[in-house]
This record gives sequence, C-alpha cells and structure tokens, in this order.
Amino acid sequence: MALIETEAALHEAHRDNHTHRDVNGGWLRPAVFGAMDGLVSNLALMAGVAGGAAERQTVVLAGLAGLAAGAFSMAAGEYTSVASQRELVEAELDVERRELKKHPKDEEAELAALYESRGVEPELARQVASQLSRDPEQALEIHAREELGVDPFDLPSPLVAAVSSFGAFALGALLPVLPYLLGATVLWPALLLALLGLFLCGAVVARVTARTWWYSGLRQLALGGAAAGVTYALGGFFGTAVG
Repeated sequence: MALIETEAALHEAHRDNHTHRDVNGGWLRPAVFGAMDGLVSNLALMAGVAGGAAERQTVVLAGLAGLAAGAFSMAAGEYTSVASQRELVEAELDVERRELKKHPKDEEAELAALYESRGVEPELARQVASQLSRDPEQALEIHAREELGVDPFDLPSPLVAAVSSFGAFALGALLPVLPYLLGATVLWPALLLALLGLFLCGAVVARVTARTWWYSGLRQLALGGAAAGVTYALGGFFGTAVG
C-alpha cells in the first residue's frame, strides 16, 4: 500500500513538474527581435547623427523619427510575414483535409507506415492508425504534425506578432532617446543607457532560452556597441566631408 502511494506521489510530481513553455505563440521572437532591433538601430542612428556634429535638437528628432518609423515598419513586416506563413500552412491543411476525405484508406496506410518506420510492430501500427483515423479532426492534426511539423490548432497569430514587435521596438528605441529628452546634450549618457539596456535584454532572453545570462548579455552589448561605434565613425567622416 505504501509502495503504491509512493509511486502515485512520484507520478503526480512528475506530471506537475514536466511542463513546457509556449514555444509557438508567435510573440517571443518578434518581441525579442523588436527590442534588440529598436535598441541597436536607434542607438546606431543617433550615434551617426551625433558623430556628424549635429545639434541636440537634430539628434533628438532623428531618434524620435527612427522610433516611429522602425516600430511601424517592424509591426507591418511581422504581421505580413506571420500572416503569409499562416495562410501557407492553412492552404496545406486544406490539401491534407481533402486527401483524408477522398482517400481515407491511403492516408491511414501512410500513417501506419510512418509508425512502423519508427519501430512500432506492423500489426500494432495498423491498429493505431485505424483507431486514430476514426476522428477526421484528430486524423488531420496527426497528419499535420507528422508531415508538416505544425499544430493546426495552435498557429501563431499575426496580430500578436505585430503588437509584440511594435511595443518591443518602441520600448527599445526609446532608451537612447530618453537621456536627450531629460536634458542631455552629449551622446555618452544615451550610449551608456542603451548599452545597459542591451545587456539586460540579453540577460532576460537567457532566462527564456536557458542560455547563460552573462554570455547572452555580453553578446548583445558587443553587437550593439559595435554598430554604434561604426555609425558614429561614419557620421564623423561624412560630417567632415560634407562640411
């Protein structure tokens, strides 16, 4: 009796701990990419303008324009790309749905062959395929997972991707502008705040992806710092050349 209770408790603990995060919700990639892109691109843009010896007002205007243009561009791009991908998947699902309706036995045999190729005994594979094929929606889900690698009932949302991208980009792009809005007249406070933001973003991403926080943070800091350094140098060069 005690052994049964112990096994039941272990099973329950395993069930409670064996959970996974949502990896197909359509928000993580655009949010992460948007925040990083907002930080790096706007910092680089402002560094380039500041490197050309522009006045404070010009740098602020460039930063705000970069924030607005980038946020809308990211949102539109994410919405279009995710919507196009979703429409492609839905078109392929329609093809599979028609095949299941027109050739159910062939599709059932295809599913049985798939299980058999993975080590299931032939007779058992046929029985499993036959039982799963009784429900058309379940059969569609299984074929979609096995043949297309997607869950037809958990496709990413274009709107979620667009909103996530817009908000994350705007937030990231605001950081290098913020010191100027608070009265700064030189680039270095914006540079320090943006680089700190890049490091923190990288560290937060590591919490989601299980990568070491300091490595991810330093990687983003190095990439953003390099981009800002190059554009600052180019701004200084072209500013001198034009002047």
